[in-house]
Amino acid sequence: MSAPYDFSSVLFLCVANSARSQMAEGLARRALGAGVRVQSAGSSPSRVNPYAIRAMEEIGISLADHASKSVETIDPASVDLVITLCEEEVCPVFLKSARRLHWPLPDPDVKDQALDDAARLERFRAARDAIQARLEGLATPPSLPCRQPPRLRNLRALRPEERSRSPP
Repeated sequence: MSAPYDFSSVLFLCVANSARSQMAEGLARRALGAGVRVQSAGSSPSRVNPYAIRAMEEIGISLADHASKSVETIDPASVDLVITLCEEEVCPVFLKSARRLHWPLPDPDVKDQALDDAARLERFRAARDAIQARLEGLATPPSLPCRQPPRLRNLRALRPEERSRSPP
């Protein structure tokens, strides 16, 4: 059975494959289901960040069995869609004629800032939530109607200060 999307496999890329792409992989597996092959990788793989693991556990997704992988280990024939998640870093290159999307997200693992555990975890939650919001649009197959009324969708696009001025 084919997936109800215009792709059957997706690859999430960032530099270390330790946070953003790992969280995207976990979120996409849940959102897209078994009909879509989901992978993640990086140009300089390291380890899955413990804060990424904690942020995902909060919403019932385990990254405990995930491992950081090099983009060089990914078979190009296994990828229909590539989503890069780098913002300021140079994203890995994936040489294949797959469809590409770029979701620039700041790296939640800021090593040069003195943050306590709670503040550091909050950065990972923000990245997780941003990825989840992007996936909601990707996970809505084009042939299906939008899951929320247009008025609510339009309100989400407004800046916070504009929301308070919009009519009920």
